[in-house]
Amino acid sequence: MNAALLIDSSYFIAAFLFIYGLKRMSSPLTARSGIIVAGWGMVLAVLASFLYTLDVNDAAKPHLTTNIALALIALALGLGWAWRSGKKVAMTEMPQMVALYNGMGGGAAAAIAAIELIGYKTHGTVALSLAVLGGLIGAVALSGSLIAWAKLDGRINGTLRFGALQLVNGSLLLILLAIGGYIIWHGGAVAWPLFAVFFALALFYGVMMTMPIGGADMPVVISLYNAFTGLAVGFEGYVLNNPALMIAGMVVGSAGSLLTLLMAKAMNRSVANVLFSNFGAASDEAEGDIAGSQKPIDAGDAGINMRYASKVIIAPGYGLAVAQAQHKLFELVKLLQDADVEVKFAIHPVAGRMPGHMNVLLAEAGVPYDIIFDMEDINDEFKEADVAIVIGANDTVNPAARTNKSSPIYGMPVLNVDMAKQVYVVKRGQGKGYSGVENALFYADNTQMVYGDAQKVIVNMIQAIKSLGGGH
Repeated sequence: MNAALLIDSSYFIAAFLFIYGLKRMSSPLTARSGIIVAGWGMVLAVLASFLYTLDVNDAAKPHLTTNIALALIALALGLGWAWRSGKKVAMTEMPQMVALYNGMGGGAAAAIAAIELIGYKTHGTVALSLAVLGGLIGAVALSGSLIAWAKLDGRINGTLRFGALQLVNGSLLLILLAIGGYIIWHGGAVAWPLFAVFFALALFYGVMMTMPIGGADMPVVISLYNAFTGLAVGFEGYVLNNPALMIAGMVVGSAGSLLTLLMAKAMNRSVANVLFSNFGAASDEAEGDIAGSQKPIDAGDAGINMRYASKVIIAPGYGLAVAQAQHKLFELVKLLQDADVEVKFAIHPVAGRMPGHMNVLLAEAGVPYDIIFDMEDINDEFKEADVAIVIGANDTVNPAARTNKSSPIYGMPVLNVDMAKQVYVVKRGQGKGYSGVENALFYADNTQMVYGDAQKVIVNMIQAIKSLGGGH
């Protein structure tokens, strides 16, 4: 078979596997197989790239390119690092891993752009423009994702905010666009130091764009940089005339863009508001005084009350992942189900530190998909629940978002936890959430606080229920 035909056929099959795999990822029931299918598509695309080492005009005389050894070394290093990190990463560190992988994809796209531009390999205004744009977006995704990783991992605490921040960032973007336009105008035939300045400023812009963003917005930021990476890869695929890169990049870019918009909508905010506002910086006075007090209860008493309830709805959050309590929580759920208690999970779109974080966490523990519900599918059921238990969630269950117009989170759709007959909140202490907003739910008449590490609290609940003689 002609090498060119073999390459095109491989890329066509790889593209089909990408799209089919993404389709299967849309449902928790088929997500795992979708990842595997898309993974095989990537394996095929990588193997097909090595077919370029065949002389298309004389396929009988294969020859190695000068970069084949470096490509194999890079492939081995990448596979080794991904395999090792993927195997050992804790569920609490999954958002950090996703941020790093996003950054590596963006960095790869930026590297392709740099090689094409500095080597004057790009021909045509369209290809040159996409190389410049892909390089800019890829570099921003790289540095921005690294900052997001550092924030999520606790290596960078706080945010960088000052009066002229938006002016500085706006000026940086204009300078980058001006340099990019200059490169395109001159057909890429400019001195290499200008390319160095362009990519250095793009990396710096990614840092400056991400540093002001608070931790509560990290799920949206990670999704946004995922979209950036996809777009950059798609643009560079066009530059290289590589269909697999184009299709994979555009699929990831469009999916990431849609997810970003949906998550911003779930927070009742625009993407621009996430990127450029000082969310969570509001003063306590702006939120207003909250009546009532936090009322503690023993974990065992709370567990016994759930044992005699008819319906319990669980609202998990990042604290569940931090405590690594998902397996014990499922043990508690099974005890309650053995006692004929109806148990359901309510998942907010931005619960955790990345899109779908809670779904992945519960799936790891073996929680059946048919008792896990998205917010819009279960919110009306809270008023029918005898008990709602909040584990490690905060802003996503704050009723002030519905009632307090002075609250920074006003208008954000939240779980209707406060409408349950009895609410238990499992929390380490009396601190505020990641957004810095006080939670009115914790002071409600029907809410009691179960203070302590989530895993220890749930263990005490399990012991209390077993002491009644029910369950096994």
